[in-house]
Amino acid sequence: MNSWEAAYIAGIIDGEGSITLTRMHEKEHRRPCITISSTNKELLTYIQTLTGGVINNKKNYNPGKHKNSYTLSIKKKEDVFFTLKHVLPFLRIDQKRKRAMWILDHYDHVTPRNGKYNPDSLKTKLEFEDYFFQI
Repeated sequence: MNSWEAAYIAGIIDGEGSITLTRMHEKEHRRPCITISSTNKELLTYIQTLTGGVINNKKNYNPGKHKNSYTLSIKKKEDVFFTLKHVLPFLRIDQKRKRAMWILDHYDHVTPRNGKYNPDSLKTKLEFEDYFFQI
C-alpha cells in the first residue's frame, strides 16, 4: 500500500469507519475489526483490494427513500494489522488513532496463539478489552 493510499483510507476510516473489538462467535473472545460503511460499493471494493475483508449489503427497509448501503468488514488478523500499521500515521480522530495504537501495541501480548487462557492471562485479556472500550 502506498502512503497516499494509506492516507486516503485513513480519511475514510476517520469519517465513515470504526476500529473495534468484536466477537465472531458468541463464546469466543473479542478480536480486532475495522468496518467502513458506505452507499458507494465501488469505493469499498477499491479499499477491499488494498486491505482485504468482506463487503456485505445492509438491509434497506425503505428503498424508495434510501440508497442501498454496504459495509466492508476487515476481521482477519493479518489484514487488520496490515491496515492499521499503514493508516496509523494518517488517522486524525483521536479515539481511532488511540484504538489503533492500543491494538498494535498490546493485542498480541494478551492473546495466546492457541487461544487457551489460564486465569492470569484471561484477566489480562479482559483488562485489555475493558481499557480499549474506555478509549
